[in-house]
Parts: sequence; C-alpha cells; structure tokens
Amino acid sequence: MSEKPWYSAGLRFECQACGGCCTGDPGYVWVDPEEIVALARALAFPKLDFEQRLVRTIGRKKSLREFPNGDCVIFDTEKRGCRAYEARPAQCRTWPFWASNLESLESWEDTALQCPGCNMGDVVPLEDIEKRVNNTPF
Repeated sequence: MSEKPWYSAGLRFECQACGGCCTGDPGYVWVDPEEIVALARALAFPKLDFEQRLVRTIGRKKSLREFPNGDCVIFDTEKRGCRAYEARPAQCRTWPFWASNLESLESWEDTALQCPGCNMGDVVPLEDIEKRVNNTPF
C-alpha cells in the first residue's frame, strides 16, 4: 500500500489572473501538435503561419516563443491575460500542480511566494491535483 502524498487533503488554489506564470524569467511552454492547431485556431492564424511565427523548436520538442523579457508570446500585456486562454497548453492548464511544486510542503510554499493564487480559494481535491500532475507534459 502506497503512502498518501503530503497534500492528500487537497490544496487551495484560485487563479488571480496576475499573469505571473506567463511573464518574467525565460523558460519553455511546451506544445504538442494538437495544441499548436488549437492555439492557431483560437488566434485565427493558419497553422503553418502560427507555427512559423510563434513556435520554436528545442531539440525534438516545440515551445511557444517568448518576447525578449521572457513574457509568453501569446500573453496580452494590456489586458494581462492569455490571448488564447481556452486553448492554452496543458503546461499552462496544470499550473501550479506540477510535480516539482508538489515535492514537499516547502516546495509548495516556495511556489506560493511567486504565485498569489496558491493557498487561495476553494480546496482542489487530491484526485484533481493528480489528474493535473499526470497531464503535465514534462
């Protein structure tokens, strides 16, 4: 019988729409072919045009491009939100429930220092957290 994770009672999270997870330090927002199609459709781009302009290849994987300051290329700085929110990639939909953020209470609290939605709102049950962790593309 496996031991329950430290967050087995669930964790509180409610997105504060601050854009912090879409902006700042450079990184990668991994996208798969289906996500590229969905994002292109949501932004009314032909797929090939979207991919050439807004996606970069990193080894064998693909990531959304970023502006020089690290902001995601589909983040709307004026409205402070994703221009394709309903079609956002799995990596974005699963935040902050990534394995690295759930390693320990300390790692969750470190995440909460950067993300004001952590420890806010309703409790996200363990089952939903595990679904998100299992759908994270890295």
